[in-house]
Amino acid sequence: MLKVGQSLASSVDTTAVIVVRAPSDEISLTCGGAEMVVGGKPTGDGSQIDPSLVGGALLGKRYVDDAAGLEVLCTKPGQGLLAVDGTALPIKAAKPLPSSD
Repeated sequence: MLKVGQSLASSVDTTAVIVVRAPSDEISLTCGGAEMVVGGKPTGDGSQIDPSLVGGALLGKRYVDDAAGLEVLCTKPGQGLLAVDGTALPIKAAKPLPSSD
């Protein structure tokens, strides 16, 4: 079960994330098709990633799955596509600032 503040690393490329919002249910968070591992450092170089699962995680971007209740922050970028239960995680949209009329 994922917890807020937990570090996760990819086993297929250089991606690392921190859990910002944790889901209440058990989910499968993958990077490049491989399950993310708790703690540690990313161990792959991207050469083992299926070409259909290349999407790249961007440094400093938040990725969310509102249905699952998951939000992660990318702390190290990589080539693999972040996904929850096989569905790609989109980048969280920025909140618009209120106008100052």
